Amino acid sequence: MSLRVWVSGAALLAMTAVLALAQSATVTPPAPVVAAARTSQTPDGRRDPFVSLLRRGIDANRSQGKPADGIGGMLVNDLTLRGVLQSRGQFVALVQGPDNRTYLVHANDRLADGVIRAITVDTIVLIQDVNDPLSPTRQREVRKPLRASVERK
Repeated sequence: MSLRVWVSGAALLAMTAVLALAQSATVTPPAPVVAAARTSQTPDGRRDPFVSLLRRGIDANRSQGKPADGIGGMLVNDLTLRGVLQSRGQFVALVQGPDNRTYLVHANDRLADGVIRAITVDTIVLIQDVNDPLSPTRQREVRKPLRASVERK
């Protein structure tokens, strides 16, 4: 019987120590969540009604405003190869944009929806980003020849 009393006394003493420790410990409140720099919430916590819920993310930010000037704002399908030059051992292409202006482009130049992969003597090779969610491929290779091939009958 004395062993049972001693064990229950020790358990009571341990529980009292834990409770005293819990009461004396200071509880720090969790740090407030810092809002992101670009938030669509008003100070009182409501959503901004003028921010579209459908157009969010990087693509929406990139498409806002006017497109980039020069070759960086043109699409792959809008370019036409007009000539190829050799400068310092590298090929440079003369391409015509939809504005009927001619631009000098080099390999690895960025376009609005792709990049120029290579320039050969009579062809420019472009990699176009495919923006189709149902397509299994994310990029496709587009070749634009200097002279259009003429089919013989």
